[in-house]
Amino acid sequence: MTDAAELRTRTRALLAAHPPAETGRTDFLKARFDAGLAWVHYPVGLGGLDAARSLQAVVDAELEAAGAPDNDPRRIGIGLGMAAPTILAYGTGEQKRRFLRPLWVGEEVWCQLFSEPGAGSDLAALGTRAVRDGDDWVVDGQKVWTSSAHLARWAILIARTDPDAPKHRGITYFLCDMTDPGVEVRPLRQITGEAEFNEVFLTGVRIPDAHRLGPVGDGWQVARTTLMNERVSIGGMRLPREGGMIGPVARTWRDRPELRTHDLHQRLLTLWVDAEVARLTGERLRQQLAAGQPGPEGSGMKLAFARLNQEISGLEVELRGDEGLLYDDWTMRRPELVDFTGRDAGYRYLRSKGNSIEGGTSEVLLNIVAERVLGLPAEPRNDKDVAWKDLAR
Repeated sequence: MTDAAELRTRTRALLAAHPPAETGRTDFLKARFDAGLAWVHYPVGLGGLDAARSLQAVVDAELEAAGAPDNDPRRIGIGLGMAAPTILAYGTGEQKRRFLRPLWVGEEVWCQLFSEPGAGSDLAALGTRAVRDGDDWVVDGQKVWTSSAHLARWAILIARTDPDAPKHRGITYFLCDMTDPGVEVRPLRQITGEAEFNEVFLTGVRIPDAHRLGPVGDGWQVARTTLMNERVSIGGMRLPREGGMIGPVARTWRDRPELRTHDLHQRLLTLWVDAEVARLTGERLRQQLAAGQPGPEGSGMKLAFARLNQEISGLEVELRGDEGLLYDDWTMRRPELVDFTGRDAGYRYLRSKGNSIEGGTSEVLLNIVAERVLGLPAEPRNDKDVAWKDLAR
């Protein structure tokens, strides 16, 4: 078993062989991956050492102290938090070797082609079609709310391969090349003024069967792995105390005593406690992850994340009074990442409205928590055994 002492030795050997001050960023990250220090809980040869997940902190601390570069996880969060664990769980050996290293290093950005304009929050009702043609699948359809599609080299994609099967059983999961000429990415401008999201049109896109992930028709099961990891990555981010949205509000409260009122004080105290409880719950969730795979608890964390962001940003706008109504920049741009704390209060207020939609709507997540965490009876589903092609649309 790899222990903390051995990991420190391996990390120091990496630093000695590839001094960060003398090694290019990409070369250093490739060397780190090859040394098994990218994500230590992954298998040997795939960036890991089959070590305990909790030991990653040992490696990270050594590298941070040495000034080593990281892989800019915020920019490649979809690849790290969604694509990688799904490829690890369902990919062939060839797929794992092909995709995991450039994904982790950040040479290839990933996006997620799941949501559709005609499916709403019922992801399993998707209508994008994939038809087998020899060794390929030909895909036609439309996806929406696709973060980073304008930057992505690859996408995780689910498509309907059997319209005669019930909606959850006729879906297949693919890895889609975003450079295919049949892929068209259009910016989707948001209330913030930015086009962080995109809509993606797929017209005759040919995907080799070698880029199918999991069995034909079993894409929903594969997608659930992605979705559980997505909710953990959104709601279970590691934060220091007063990290995230509560930080700017607390700083304003301390620095601007003239803005304070008794009512705002009580609301801030309540939200500060809620944010700290959520932060500590996230720490517990990560410890559970160290012992296994993510479960439905991640849905609860994502729910809390959305509610807190919206309530905290609303309090911040109210605390700032007239200043809270100002907005720094409505310029149409296509950013590489979302920066909640780097913009002003108006941006945070508007952008947080999407938190209860992205990564699973709060209404859907409430059902998941009710059924899979609390054990309450499931909602009646009259379409469970109806062929997708016979569903009302």
